[in-house]
Amino acid sequence: MPAMVALAPASAHASDDGPSDASPIIVTGHGLDDGPAIPAYDVQTIGRDALVTTASGRIEDVLSSVAGFQQFRRSDSRASNPSNQGVTLRALGGNASSRAQVLLDGVPVANPFFGYIPLSALAPDRLVSVRVTRGGGMGAFGTGAVSGTIGMQSAGPDTIGLLQGEALIDNRGETQTSVTAAPRLGEGFVVASVQWDRGEGFQTTPADQRVPATSRAAYESWSASLRAVAPLTDTAEVQASTLVYDDQRTLRFKGADSTSSGEQGSLRFVGHGDWQFDVLGYVQAQDFSNVVVSATSFKKTLDQKKTPTLAIGGKAEVRPPIGKAHVLRLGTDMRLSSGNLVEVPYNAAGRATAFRRAGGKQSDLGFYVEDDWTLGKLVLTGGVRADRWTIRDGFYRELNAAGTVNQSVLYADRDGWEANARGGARWQTTQTLSVRAAAYTGLRLPTLNELYRPFVVFPITTRANASLKPERLRGYEAGLDFTPRPGLSLSLTAFDNLLKDAVANVTLSPTLRERQNVKAIRARGIEASAGVKAGRLDLEASLSWTDAQVEADGLQAQLNGLRPAQTPRHAASGTIAWTPRVSWRLSATLRHTGAQFEDDLETSILPAVTTLDLFAQIPVITGATLVLRAENVTDATIVTRNQAGSIDLGQPRTVWAGVKVDLR
Repeated sequence: MPAMVALAPASAHASDDGPSDASPIIVTGHGLDDGPAIPAYDVQTIGRDALVTTASGRIEDVLSSVAGFQQFRRSDSRASNPSNQGVTLRALGGNASSRAQVLLDGVPVANPFFGYIPLSALAPDRLVSVRVTRGGGMGAFGTGAVSGTIGMQSAGPDTIGLLQGEALIDNRGETQTSVTAAPRLGEGFVVASVQWDRGEGFQTTPADQRVPATSRAAYESWSASLRAVAPLTDTAEVQASTLVYDDQRTLRFKGADSTSSGEQGSLRFVGHGDWQFDVLGYVQAQDFSNVVVSATSFKKTLDQKKTPTLAIGGKAEVRPPIGKAHVLRLGTDMRLSSGNLVEVPYNAAGRATAFRRAGGKQSDLGFYVEDDWTLGKLVLTGGVRADRWTIRDGFYRELNAAGTVNQSVLYADRDGWEANARGGARWQTTQTLSVRAAAYTGLRLPTLNELYRPFVVFPITTRANASLKPERLRGYEAGLDFTPRPGLSLSLTAFDNLLKDAVANVTLSPTLRERQNVKAIRARGIEASAGVKAGRLDLEASLSWTDAQVEADGLQAQLNGLRPAQTPRHAASGTIAWTPRVSWRLSATLRHTGAQFEDDLETSILPAVTTLDLFAQIPVITGATLVLRAENVTDATIVTRNQAGSIDLGQPRTVWAGVKVDLR
């Protein structure tokens, strides 16, 4: 299969003290294996070494090694508004919502109201692997995966050891600290982890645009997780997880503060016997706040005080034993979410002028069946999914300063059934070459944010649209995977994806935009990856070239043929790593992102940029390692926002030094 790094799952094995003929109890801490059909799709797997040796130590940096992965903006989670952290693949972007489904141990992690991913809470040190599957999703929680699925797998004691800790400081005095303990308890284990990042940040505003109110991109974030895994029987296990996090940032101006926080818990039962099963339940509570500061008066103009959201969901999947040639999945999943915002606008004198609330509820109930059929060197896969969705209880209410109702709207409830399918084939033509093809459809509901929350990024106001329709994807792809000799792998995929009724921020005037469904976004392109392992030298490379265009007519005809906002035509990433001795690692990562446009009318451009990162890990004494990291070594100018010449910049040259402790 096309993979950046192949990595076996960590296991905790039972003690050998029992009778020799006793069946061993094996606790994996993972879900069920995905079966033989995954290679029919365009998949890249990021292994443990790549996860823990990035220059920034952040998950978005890790994911950027997969060409075609993008956030709405180029800035990472230290210097961007959290609501901009939507992630997507295959140039199907255009707004800040996620068009890729992101799962942590099977649990969707996107904010239920905005659709953004809490990237600062997803510490790479806690993971054993990340698998990126491009294209329309199926299986559990497939709704929302119109550009692909990013599955993150937590690490266990075989990977982490008894205790790991890391403390680093950079040239601006910013710090990163983390501690993870993974003791075995009987035949199970516990993993407890805490991470804390803080700093005054860098100047995101160019020197010639700074004013006395300009602020550095200060940030402080922490997250804590606890995960316990224990056997129930010889073939079944229970997994319980919790995650708590808080993130505070300041962007552009003093007082322009944002917060993102959340708590989630999940309980999962996995059976590896003849009748395999995977049953999962979770609950998530998240919040977001944001203060908007005027770019002319430099005073607070809007206080988005809070956006509490709640999501409850789960899945149940069973795999009947119908023969070695088949892997049959029968399952259902559910997600219920609700959220509302509370915000207060202010005038130039600093007085509140109104009090606003908006929000609603969504639900999705899915049923799916999928089968992988192995016929010698040929693997066929096919599946269907039916979803019952609702959008309900939507409202917008505004009071003036005196408490009189200015506007009060209750939006009509909506619901529907949607059917989607995918199918694929993989043929191992020779020992070194396999070919594959796949076709799929997909669905994404508009977020509560897109439906009900207007926002302002001065001088642009973007209106919400409670009438937005769900997005629907149709896609095709074909590829080949070539392994001419051990240690050398090549993968190439051509694809054609059409996203109908794509939600975009459509320009109505120089200072006004509205979220609207455009007719479609069509993305055609090529994705390639290569891996070379020669002794102690490793090379991983990924390339994406995409021709993406908006298809529009009527009042949106001016968008027809234009490239979606914030989507580069090409992206590439390459990492070369050398391990001269055990526990040593020296690596360099070169990334290139092509030019992209700030807006839907292609009036403001974000230039192409190439960055170089370096990493060094050098053992000092037993259990202690010196860590040196350098981000953007050449100090390339990264333009993350260009609003008619008002510019924000991304991470400048940043050098880190610290110590990592690893006790086995």
